[in-house]
Amino acid sequence: MFSKLKTMNREHLAWYLYDFGNSAYAAVVLLAVYSAYFKGAVVGGAEGSRLWGIAVGIAMLVVAVVAPILGAVADFSASKKRFLLIFSAVTWVFTALLFFVQKGDILVGMVFFILAEIGYRGGQVFYNSLLPEIATPEELGKVSGNGWAIGSLGGILCLVLVLPPIVMVEGDLMVRLSLVFTAVFFALSAIPLFRWIDERATAQTLPKGENYFSVAIKRLGKTLKSIRRFREFVKFIIAFLIYNDGILMALDFAAIIGAVLFGMTQTQLIIFMIIVQITSVAGAYFFAAFGERVGYKRSLIYSIIMMIAIIITMIFAQSLTGFFIIGAFAGFALTGVQSISRTMVGFFAPKGQSAEFFGFFAIAGRTSSFIGPTIYGILAFEAAKWFMNKHGLTELLAEQAGQRVAIVSIAIFLLVGLVLLLFVNDKKARQAATEEA
Repeated sequence: MFSKLKTMNREHLAWYLYDFGNSAYAAVVLLAVYSAYFKGAVVGGAEGSRLWGIAVGIAMLVVAVVAPILGAVADFSASKKRFLLIFSAVTWVFTALLFFVQKGDILVGMVFFILAEIGYRGGQVFYNSLLPEIATPEELGKVSGNGWAIGSLGGILCLVLVLPPIVMVEGDLMVRLSLVFTAVFFALSAIPLFRWIDERATAQTLPKGENYFSVAIKRLGKTLKSIRRFREFVKFIIAFLIYNDGILMALDFAAIIGAVLFGMTQTQLIIFMIIVQITSVAGAYFFAAFGERVGYKRSLIYSIIMMIAIIITMIFAQSLTGFFIIGAFAGFALTGVQSISRTMVGFFAPKGQSAEFFGFFAIAGRTSSFIGPTIYGILAFEAAKWFMNKHGLTELLAEQAGQRVAIVSIAIFLLVGLVLLLFVNDKKARQAATEEA
């Protein structure tokens, strides 16, 4: 018994450490460094916001198409770790290659980022699907929350390490080197997962005349046909698709919002994201514990309501200090939304179909990620043009006004998703998963 417990704890640690490195990528590439560098230095102006939204959207769309198919293959062939390694390696390589992106290298900057983002988002499908294999149903919420919290610590550490060189050395060399460092940091953090975690599933034998693609399509078809038994899961996924837009729009454009509205420097953006990551740790632990106490659905509802209030406050924020305070509360709330959402999918997935269900989860997440950032980028760009042409505002004032208009769309997505979530019966969803298994 003691030996088994020790093994489980080691697997939990390995799973946490992957998130430790995974979150470093999110903190540096998506949140604090590359997004602002691409928008401001590589492209410049409101066009940078539009192209950033398009790049994020393309990556999400690709993952939305391939994730459910590969998830079904991974379940059938017991190859979650293999797919996770492939997608992770893509992220490591192309994150490091972002070093070569300089002013005017718009196409290269978009292509390398899109490929790194496909690896990052695609890998999350298989990483998440390992959760039900290493944690008992009673541990799901706690382990998921710990993953988010320890992952946030990885983001904090990576940002703290890259900040001093960026501050002390003029120019963009240290900014670009920070991307190479992040790729190495992520790769080293992931090693324990591939060494210590064993998949519980047993690979099935391919039927005569079949291949993995045809088997995946049939498995997905079977799941779709039996969707009536998973009606609550479908309702949850639809709600997630919409409120997740708001969360990812806030994450993907946080650095751009800070730079445009408040003129934040690269150093200030990194400090801002460190604060967000610190409060994310607290949020992950709080909402996991709160979910165990009052129910995960209720915990998720409260975290979304808190996020809506934060976004509304952001629309009217006028000072840099106020923006820092808003960011601190946002880090606390958004981690709760993401962590609890993942926990609920773990509960709703029948045994032996976790990668498949997390694949559908990825469809919602990546489809919404395609729609949301694209809408935000286009809305910010078009609104800025309108304010400049119709109201005669300067380019900077018009771009700031355009950002505030786009921020409203975040609140709308969160509110609509919340309303749909209220109609999800989580007890029935868990019962359907048990009956299917």
